[in-house]
Formats: sequence, C-alpha cells, structure tokens
Amino acid sequence: MPVARTLLGDDARQFDAVTDERALCWVHDGRHYAKLTPMFEPFQKELERFQDRYWAYYNELRAYRLSPTAKEAARLDKAFDELFSTVAEYEDLAARIRKTRENKAELLLVLRHPELPLHNNDSELTVRQRKRKQDVSFGPRTAAGARAWDTMQSVVATAKKLGVNIYEYLADRVTGRRAVPRLADVIRQRAAELNLGASWSTATTS
Repeated sequence: MPVARTLLGDDARQFDAVTDERALCWVHDGRHYAKLTPMFEPFQKELERFQDRYWAYYNELRAYRLSPTAKEAARLDKAFDELFSTVAEYEDLAARIRKTRENKAELLLVLRHPELPLHNNDSELTVRQRKRKQDVSFGPRTAAGARAWDTMQSVVATAKKLGVNIYEYLADRVTGRRAVPRLADVIRQRAAELNLGASWSTATTS
C-alpha cells in the first residue's frame, strides 16, 4: 500500500507524528492575522501593510510551484526571514509574526516539494459535506450505515475532483459494463500527468 509521506493541515500538534513530514496551510496561518482587531488607527494601518506583504509573498510561492528552481527557492527562503523579522509596534501583530516565523520549516516545505498545495481548503470543504449530512439526518443509525455514508461520499467527492460523471460511473458499475475506468486508475493517470511525487523520488534516490 502507498504510504503518505507528508500531511498538510493547520498547526494542531496532534497531527505531528502521523507522517514523516508536516506541511502547514498558509490560509490557516493567514486567518490568525485576519482575526486581529487593533483599536487604534496606526496599528490598523500597520496590520494592513503587513497583510499586503504577507499575501504578496504567498503569491510568490504560488508562482514558484509552477516553475520551481533552486535559485528561486533560496530567494524565497531568504524573503521569508526578511518578512517575518518585521518589527511591529502593535504587540498582537508582533506575537503573531513570531509564531509564523517559528513554523518556517512546515510553511516552506513547498520549496522542497513543489507538488504540495499551499492550503488544504479543498479537503476541508469535502469534510464539511459529511458534517452537513450528519447535521441534517442526525447521523447514521448503525455501523453499516456509517460505512455506507463514508464509502459513497468518498466515491462522489473523488469522482467530482477527477471530472468523472458520478451518475454515469454508478450506472456503469451497476450494469456491469465496466466501460468507465476505475477511479483508482484515473487517479494514477492524473498523478503521472502532474508528475506528483517527483521531488520525493529525487530526494530518496539522491
């Protein structure tokens, strides 16, 4: 069975030992800055200026993922240190900057593995659908029902992400035609096209 080498999520520490490597979501980190509520105008402007720089740097990481080079990785590593060494007068902002700086290794894992997304919003939205169904129907009544929920919602969500029509897929399986490819095969094909895992393979062989 393939083993996940890296987990991408928020900074909840209970996930630290799940995989060999841990990447942190930039959107989760950015939300901490959005939650700051300075009362005085100078602090408000200071926060706004820093957030502009924050998301400008994030966009540079997005561009790096499309065309990664060792030179650009080194520049972005240095730029991170410069950005998160900013001295802020607003104490809550200064504290938040320090916390982000402490998470540098996890936030910049993308420089070594450009295949990694910078956020896990897509995964969270998928999980939210499961939660909404539970809220509406008050949860499954049996263990078999829970397995059925998990199986079908996983199949539907996977098909949607792969661009496979779920109705055609289910009809194909029920009738036994087997004309629609297995989702696992589509995943492998898509991963090969995107060259996912290339940086891990290179690191292993080098």
